[in-house]
Amino acid sequence: MGTTVFERRVPSASVISTSLEHTRTGVFWIDDLPAALRPDRPPLRGGTPADLVVVGAGYTGLWTALLAKTRDPGRRVVVVEANRVGWAASGRNGGFCESSLTHGHENGLSRWPDEMPLIDELGLANLDAIEAAEADYGMDFHFERTGQLAPATEPHQVPWLAEWAAEGDPDTVFLDEAQAQASVASPTYLAAVWEKRTCGLVHPARLAAELARVCEERGVEIFERSHVKALENTATGVAVVTEGGRVDAAQAVLATNVFPSLIKRNRLMTVPVYDYALMTEPLTDEQLASIGWNDRQGIGDLANQFHYYRLSKDNRILFGGYDALYHYGRKVDPRYENRPDVWARLASHFFTTFPQLEGLRFSHQWSGAIDTCTQFTAFFGTARKGRVAYAAGFTGLGVGSTRFAADVMLDLLAGTKNEKTQLEMVRKRPLPFPPEPAASIGINATRWSLDRADHNEGRRNVLLKTLDAVGLGFDS
Repeated sequence: MGTTVFERRVPSASVISTSLEHTRTGVFWIDDLPAALRPDRPPLRGGTPADLVVVGAGYTGLWTALLAKTRDPGRRVVVVEANRVGWAASGRNGGFCESSLTHGHENGLSRWPDEMPLIDELGLANLDAIEAAEADYGMDFHFERTGQLAPATEPHQVPWLAEWAAEGDPDTVFLDEAQAQASVASPTYLAAVWEKRTCGLVHPARLAAELARVCEERGVEIFERSHVKALENTATGVAVVTEGGRVDAAQAVLATNVFPSLIKRNRLMTVPVYDYALMTEPLTDEQLASIGWNDRQGIGDLANQFHYYRLSKDNRILFGGYDALYHYGRKVDPRYENRPDVWARLASHFFTTFPQLEGLRFSHQWSGAIDTCTQFTAFFGTARKGRVAYAAGFTGLGVGSTRFAADVMLDLLAGTKNEKTQLEMVRKRPLPFPPEPAASIGINATRWSLDRADHNEGRRNVLLKTLDAVGLGFDS
């Protein structure tokens, strides 16, 4: 087995330790919110009627509430959140808002080849709508339509990029080694592809906070710190029951992401995989000039264990990815978030990518759980005689696709048959994960195999080839 560039070019231990010496364990995006965008909302107390109750105040739930009120301003909509608005994945992600609804074109093509032209079209329209939402609803979530750069950091990846660019999309540009390094000055870059229109960048926590604000301006009621204990059938619909109250509604949407589903048949459909990230201090003008990056693209490399990174509005660099860790028992547990070894490895890879930034410090380090399903992109469905709709399993690419999911769920509740609800991607359920211990053995064996492929010029072993053959393979 060979070595990767991140093993061949390792910065000194002192560079890494100094960079993390005063790093705060906490989510930068949430810390960066002004107080006005983080009001302390009351918990649910007593009984509340609604036309639609939404469980979960992340992107999926908040887009659902907003689009429901946009469709019918007179509809009474209530959102119930176990913690705070946007506190979990919606406040912790990298802020890559992509047009892909299938976790990348290749993943979608391998599963729904006949539908991909329509899915790609719907995805671009969805991204356009998110971009327009700032003006349409009076929001500010720092949207930048910068596109995304995919650099090759190993020689065997360069032909992949050439084939990709040769597909003929005029907004997909191939950059050779000199052009790639002129765009973003990293000595690890051997070539790159720049997709100019398929990705925007957002401030993740601001997006959630702004969605909540404009929902409330339109009459949506949001209750925080209201953990849902049960979903009950009633004579006229369903009831969501918390420790302090209940919401009786005609319809419900479950937007619980990585947390255990209120629908029993969905309990094995997702697993939590932990992702880790660092945020630097703001770069000086000189530091920023040393790396270029004038087009401010989001960046994700081509490895199976890939890094993602981007600039914030105040010119910090978020650097995350690589390790994606699953823990036996499929639990979401804050103890899994504290991994100094992973943050040190990320810091090492950061300074391998940008050695000219040695001396820069990281202000924040954090982690969060990703809801992963076996098709690596969201699945949809209804329950309780069509009164309940759900979407989950976004697998880390939900910043954009959660809005699409909200639209689909509202259509499913309305009984609407259209090009979205008739997609096989929407109608067909993926395979569930097996129970333990099979889940842990399979997931960690797959992760080990993906790492070995990165060390073997991308060649996939028997396990990965078998998973590909049965429709369980992963290609980001």
